[in-house]
Amino acid sequence: MKYIYALLFVLILFSCKKNTAVNIEENDTVETVKNPLIYPEEIHFKSLRQVTFGGDNAEAYWSFDDKQIVFQSNNKKWNVSCDQMFLMNANETFDSIIPPIISTGKGRTTCAYFLPDNKHIIYASTHLSADECPEAPLRKEGKYVWPIYDSYDIFVADLQGNIVNQLTNEKGYDAEPTVSPKGDKIVFTSTRSGDLELYTMNIDGSDVKQITFELGYDGGAFFSPDGTKIIFRSSRPKTEEEIKEYKDLLAEGLVQPTYMELYICNTDGSDLRQLTHLGNANWSPFFLPSGEKILFSSNFEAERGFPFNLYMIDIDGKNLKRITHSETFDAFPVFSNDGKKLIFSSNRNNGGGRDTNLFIAEWQD
Repeated sequence: MKYIYALLFVLILFSCKKNTAVNIEENDTVETVKNPLIYPEEIHFKSLRQVTFGGDNAEAYWSFDDKQIVFQSNNKKWNVSCDQMFLMNANETFDSIIPPIISTGKGRTTCAYFLPDNKHIIYASTHLSADECPEAPLRKEGKYVWPIYDSYDIFVADLQGNIVNQLTNEKGYDAEPTVSPKGDKIVFTSTRSGDLELYTMNIDGSDVKQITFELGYDGGAFFSPDGTKIIFRSSRPKTEEEIKEYKDLLAEGLVQPTYMELYICNTDGSDLRQLTHLGNANWSPFFLPSGEKILFSSNFEAERGFPFNLYMIDIDGKNLKRITHSETFDAFPVFSNDGKKLIFSSNRNNGGGRDTNLFIAEWQD
């Protein structure tokens, strides 16, 4: 889900900054960069290329051989009414042409991810419930919310858009699947226990195991490069008031993601610990190729919940460092499997509008 383009107007309206003392590592030197897409302080970007030019584009993931990318978009010029899955070659851009759609074009989809054979993807879709896009409420009593559709299930499709398998059949929300770099496991979020918890399963959907158990929304999970750890976002209510509000919203198929922190655990759920304590919304985490650091999006420095930028942090919670310096929105960072490139979503270079586009950077340490 990460559904999150909505976070664009989201936390700008409904988030208040918590007073959290954090030491951020400063860059020792700042070099002038000629590429107008790169801000001068963004020293980890050797180059940056814009891939899409309109609509909301996010959740972009590389094939295991890094030759192709699958992503979701609601670009009305591409003849879709809500998020659907599209395929691109890693060296392509989409300004005047439409990429091939590889979801059904029915219902709403989210979170596609390549399988190890590079010939199939998994993604979540509501199309079995209805051909039409389900409603997407963004506010509940003045507060920002995400819909948790109980009609989401996880499917396997080939790159021509043909569904070849359905991996989940449980009642309720099953979505947000990602695949281990080892190619053996899938992690996903489900409400089958009555709460939004993380589960793992084999590539064929067998051997489903629950790995988180605490009340709250656990989602947006990714494996470490060696497949031994999982990083995810969570909003875990603590007070009686927070717990009641969370349960009441969940009963309506909603969740409020204003405050989220990052958690890390082993793939079986053991050694679970909170990684960030920053306040506001910390989400869309992804491991760096070394497996020793995490890249993620946050608005913890924003007084009014905006902007969102990318940050880097060690897996022990130390050495927090700001990576992007946008005045708007940077999120969904995903490294190529060879570790040389980073794809992410951003509002930069959109003419001051609301479009969220994909960008690919050459990464340098």
